[in-house]
Amino acid sequence: MEFLAALFLFLGIAALFTFAGARYWARPKAAIERVTRSAAGAGAPLPIHPSLAFRDMVKRLGEVLPRSPKDVNAMERRLVRAGYRGTGALKTFYGAKVSLGLLLPVVMALLATQSNALGAHKLLVIAVAAAAGFLGPNEFLRMKIKRRRREIRCGLPDALDLMVVCVESGLGLDQAIMQTAKELEKAHPEISQEFGMVNLEMRAGKRRAEALRNLAERSAVADLRKLVAVLVQADRFGTGIAQTLRGHSDYMRVETRQIAEEKAAKLGVKLVFPVFFCILPSLFVVTVGPVVVRISRELLPMMRNI
Repeated sequence: MEFLAALFLFLGIAALFTFAGARYWARPKAAIERVTRSAAGAGAPLPIHPSLAFRDMVKRLGEVLPRSPKDVNAMERRLVRAGYRGTGALKTFYGAKVSLGLLLPVVMALLATQSNALGAHKLLVIAVAAAAGFLGPNEFLRMKIKRRRREIRCGLPDALDLMVVCVESGLGLDQAIMQTAKELEKAHPEISQEFGMVNLEMRAGKRRAEALRNLAERSAVADLRKLVAVLVQADRFGTGIAQTLRGHSDYMRVETRQIAEEKAAKLGVKLVFPVFFCILPSLFVVTVGPVVVRISRELLPMMRNI
């Protein structure tokens, strides 16, 4: 009986959530009406999806936050390096800072009113929540930049080998960059996007050297800057691109092997503290523990009797 009651309760809740999602979130009828709308009603305003309304609200909040042009330029560069190149990315970022900086203190204040802590502790928790909400997007952006740099660094050797193959097969450098961007779209999407941006800039009329320098500035990856410097110098002095790319590919392969060997050499030193604080105590408990128990059970009573 209890199983049937729980089953009916689960089915009822699932049906309620399904109906609410279809009615207020998915809105299939509104989507069908937008697709099949006649030409006469084409001028009527389209319904706004809740997610788009929330994004617009965050962008409006971002316009409220005062900021200097210097900070705006620096933040735009950081957003580009993190992979956010949309026109409203900066407003969305500042809007997230404002909304989280206001929402988290309110939530912590509601939770603090139900606790028995001191008033000073409550104010401290609310202040920490406000600081975390305002500075949290900066930390998230820093982590995204670090992750994107790591992905670009990992995909650069494959991209360089593919560029060598393309150039040695008879393609020019521009076509090699475009073909590399197409081939690495699934395996390494970050570096594929960067190479695709270089191709678009050259199609828009920028010189190859300028587009390559913009690539190094956007990514801020040391290995990619070295590659850009090599390509710019080869293009300036008329050196063979295939020979230059192959030499740089060999250099990067040796450097990658040396970095791996360096990390392997540091591994023993880094394992000292985990072994000392995590593994040795458990070994002492397993090896010395039975002896201590036996001494406490047999030797100590004998010494007391003596």
